[in-house]
Amino acid sequence: MTLALVSKPDAPAPTLEEVTLPPLGTGDLRVAVTAASVDPVDTLFAGGPARAIFGLTGTAGLGWSLTGVVTETGAGVTGFSGGDAVAAAHSDFTAPVRAHAEETVVPAAAAALLPSGLDPVAAASLPLNALTAAQMVDRLGPAGGRTLLVTGAAGAVGGYAVALAAHAGWAVTGLARESDRAFVLRAGARALVTQVPGPSFDAVLDGAVLHAAALGAVRDGGAFVGVISASPATSERGIDVGILSVEPDGARLAELLGLAASGVLELRVAGRVPLAEAATAYDKVAGGGQRGRWLLVP
Repeated sequence: MTLALVSKPDAPAPTLEEVTLPPLGTGDLRVAVTAASVDPVDTLFAGGPARAIFGLTGTAGLGWSLTGVVTETGAGVTGFSGGDAVAAAHSDFTAPVRAHAEETVVPAAAAALLPSGLDPVAAASLPLNALTAAQMVDRLGPAGGRTLLVTGAAGAVGGYAVALAAHAGWAVTGLARESDRAFVLRAGARALVTQVPGPSFDAVLDGAVLHAAALGAVRDGGAFVGVISASPATSERGIDVGILSVEPDGARLAELLGLAASGVLELRVAGRVPLAEAATAYDKVAGGGQRGRWLLVP
């Protein structure tokens, strides 16, 4: 048994209760959680909308991003041993226990070793957000000197996207508030805008989930990438539109953790609370406007 936050069909908020861990399967890791990030998608599952979208009818665990220490490895696991510090993205939203717990079970393929010197608590803010940003940048193809507008450039996904795109050779402009200028430029953007411009960019990476509103910044024949939305952007003016759902990828996560350890990616933490006080973090995230992620520490 482990203490875990769960979403229940008859509860409008996360519930903390004792839950039985699933058995350790082939290729799995049992992990004692060091910290876990509360992301906007978690509030959607806890509050109900995502439950309906994904057809959840029973009790389900909460939380995507975590760091922890391996306590047991399943059959067939290579590259991990008991005592290893790891980060992981737990994508199975039907699992009874996920990241927001004292202990959990994750596929080894979704985990990566933590580099030495990287704060194991702050690193919990990275897996979901950086993987999302990286897969969005990848969807746009090689930079080739092209110009890119990143919306939500001061957010968790957008901030990583600015840094990753600039690192890959894109000429990046960030869409954010004027008060976020220092961070956006520090991340690697060449300029900051505070309103969506006209069709002047080769590509748009929509970290703010604006979709149709952001599509107007793409030149004819350009590219747009966003995440799943109730009202996704659709192609117009010959624009290539990609709508992505993040996929766990331990090898790519290892690369991203390395970029964080080397300073290319900046870990930002808005606050830390004990697992028992998760409601505080959930309320903050649901209210929006956070810079960095709220972390649950068992």
